[in-house]
Amino acid sequence: MEQSGKPPGRDQIRAPLTRDWIMKQSSGAVLFVCLGNICRSPLAEAAFRREAQRAGLTVDIDSAGTGGWHAGEPPDPRAQTIAWRHGVDISDYRARQISADDFKRFTHIIALDRDNLAALRRLRPKDCLASLSLLLDEVPGREGQSVADPYYGGLKDFEVTWADVSAGAASLALRLLRGRNTPSD
Repeated sequence: MEQSGKPPGRDQIRAPLTRDWIMKQSSGAVLFVCLGNICRSPLAEAAFRREAQRAGLTVDIDSAGTGGWHAGEPPDPRAQTIAWRHGVDISDYRARQISADDFKRFTHIIALDRDNLAALRRLRPKDCLASLSLLLDEVPGREGQSVADPYYGGLKDFEVTWADVSAGAASLALRLLRGRNTPSD
């Protein structure tokens, strides 16, 4: 709300995110999205929580899947193992499917792969102001690339996923700290 007590105008809502804006709003909002919300997106959420905390950002962070097959389930045990190895506990996370409200709640909706980005673009309401992008668009030299789905692999594949989401999370936190709204700003 503005000081006048009126909600901000449309031009104010579209203003680029800055660290001051994020802090004044009590939080920015970032949603990580993969297919089932049990492997990649929970790891991305955890990696970004850690990076945001290190950077001093107050950001609302969550993850979801475009599919609802695993709704209510904890992350894959292999994802939990890899997160634990990196000092992060994701055992209390629960999978959920993206909802229409997410397009209003989050300022940044970040897909882990191109297929899920395409699905998000189809689901996106016309009045949605959230930016949609790929996580690896945040990493110089990795633009347009997907984070590989480790579901059918082993712990080594989950370790590669952790490395990818950690790199993306660190770059995203730095970008938000610098006040840039999109990777290309």
